[in-house]
Amino acid sequence: MNFKVNAIIPAGGTSSRFGNKNKLLEKINGKEVIKYTVEAFEKSEADEIIICANSAIMEELKEIFKNSHRVKIIEGGATRQQSVFNGLQACECEYVLIHDGARPMITTDLINLAIEEVITKKALTVATKTIDTIKEVVDGKIIKTIDRAKLYNTQTPQAFEYNLIKDAHQKLYGQNFTDDAGMLEFLGQTVYIINGSYKNIKITTQNDIEIAKIYLEQ
Repeated sequence: MNFKVNAIIPAGGTSSRFGNKNKLLEKINGKEVIKYTVEAFEKSEADEIIICANSAIMEELKEIFKNSHRVKIIEGGATRQQSVFNGLQACECEYVLIHDGARPMITTDLINLAIEEVITKKALTVATKTIDTIKEVVDGKIIKTIDRAKLYNTQTPQAFEYNLIKDAHQKLYGQNFTDDAGMLEFLGQTVYIINGSYKNIKITTQNDIEIAKIYLEQ
């Protein structure tokens, strides 16, 4: 490739819904959740992986990835948006992928597809078609059933032309977007989707760990 691609892995959260341990350090089959995540990117066409870490786990992450020469660990921010912005400031690249550290079932094939597609699309997110029936509810009462034909569940990675997403972060600095594609949507930019995998879940609770064990053992 005659261009450089970086991956940013936000890891600045406190795992408050998970329990008394940071979920990224939880082990599945003897390996930390974030290790699975990063290894998928190490096998991909990404040139550098930047982990934007909670200061409380930086030393543990440095130990885990001490032999991973393409991994850089920096301090994250108080919000996911701030963590990603810190990562963008540490980048030198033409394209960037942003992926949740707590999605360890991501595949290298999907990462490489995102890299391939972002060259022409400039901004995209991995997503899966919504399969559940969705209800709009107010005060415990169903108001209406929403047509799911056009609905998708957003996942990561999300991939962007570097200058495009950095400009969005600079314009929206200090706000609290939890989705980088949503920042571009807010600014009127076009964002595309590529089909993801229903296995690419985000680990949030202890129950998700049990599901991840099943997938990762396969």
